[in-house]
Amino acid sequence: MHSVMLLGSLGLAWGLRYGWQSSHNSSLTWQMRWHRALFCFVLPPMLVVTTAIAVLCMGAEGQMVGLQAGYVSYAIALIFLIYSIFRSGQLALIGWQSLQKLQKLVINSEAANSSDSMQLLNIQMLFAAQIGFWRSKLFVSQGLLDTLDAEHLEAVLLHERAHAHYHDTFWFFWLGCLRQIMPWLPNTQELWEELLLLRELRADRWAAQYLDGLLLAESLLEMVSHNMLPSETFAAAFGSTNTSDRLEERINFLLAEPEPLTKFSWRSLFWLGFSLLPLAVLPLHS
Repeated sequence: MHSVMLLGSLGLAWGLRYGWQSSHNSSLTWQMRWHRALFCFVLPPMLVVTTAIAVLCMGAEGQMVGLQAGYVSYAIALIFLIYSIFRSGQLALIGWQSLQKLQKLVINSEAANSSDSMQLLNIQMLFAAQIGFWRSKLFVSQGLLDTLDAEHLEAVLLHERAHAHYHDTFWFFWLGCLRQIMPWLPNTQELWEELLLLRELRADRWAAQYLDGLLLAESLLEMVSHNMLPSETFAAAFGSTNTSDRLEERINFLLAEPEPLTKFSWRSLFWLGFSLLPLAVLPLHS
């Protein structure tokens, strides 16, 4: 029975991911795209993980709805969970190493002790990014301060404050773990890139509340032309636009009529609860 549960969760996960289609050129709003991409990215691997946890909790002995449990399915679930923990730890290590490399470039100055936890880097490339876990720090380069005027610099810093406001580095670390655990699911890379783009659009929109969108668009063009990014782990940066299509969409988004920022949706709790359904069958095991 446990093997049926594992195979069923894998089949459902595959089907949910396979059914996703890019909404890059669709008429969907930013919020609709965000919820749709998040649902398709998070739910499939979460179903498999919670199913493996349920199998592990039930153990290798006993019965479930009249069918005998077995050691094979138990071992598979155990190996998968160990692998998941290992891959997540590996991702955390990469992020920590990236952070340590940047820390070595920090200049001891007033900027490093500001109220915004700004860390000034001794490099001439244009660089600004929130890096860290829950309480991320803002890293900016000396080249950025020397190149941009006050208005465009404020635009970049506002965008980075948006990432700190939404704790993007924290949440995208966990999304990155789900990506690493089951990278072979359909559309994994496409969904990841969609979420990265939508994250940047949200930060752009948040910053546009306080500043003209044209200034943000000009700052974005300047930053992208000097793009330098550390590992994606623990990082969220203004210039993290890897293709011309993404750049064009971000600029159009900034210059268009502002869309409302995303709000809490009870639907999110519904599909999150759906991912925990495998745990509900624990009482059926005896």
